[in-house]
Amino acid sequence: MKIAGTAALPFPPERAYDLMQDPVLLAKAIPGCEALEKTGDNEYSLKMKMVLASLSGAFDGKVRLTEPERPHSFRMVVEGSGKIGFMKGDGVLRLTPKGDGGTEVAYDGEAQIGGTMAAVGNRMIDMTARMLIKRFFEKLSVE
Repeated sequence: MKIAGTAALPFPPERAYDLMQDPVLLAKAIPGCEALEKTGDNEYSLKMKMVLASLSGAFDGKVRLTEPERPHSFRMVVEGSGKIGFMKGDGVLRLTPKGDGGTEVAYDGEAQIGGTMAAVGNRMIDMTARMLIKRFFEKLSVE
């Protein structure tokens, strides 16, 4: 499934980039995140609770931040699995300064969902993914 879009942050690109690299702030901003712990350079273990339609469950996974080009872009790779299935996502985030001193973040990537979660259908998964991304950027905006 393709995931692409844009979001606005009220910070200059340097601050926005740094926020998206901070594990403490990422843990607060990722919907359902219960723990995000550093396991290596730009690698983190992730524990989160996922709710999708009538399904919910705990996930264990990892997040890797690669290809850093501060403050312009980086790649985020997320993997997780739990009783209700698995998810894998890989995407590039590009940060562009806006005239008001803020930053436009363009994201473009792919996500794969499997297991019981896949049974809810692509439309529901797409709607949920968009909602989670929107919540992530809303939470990040107030930091």
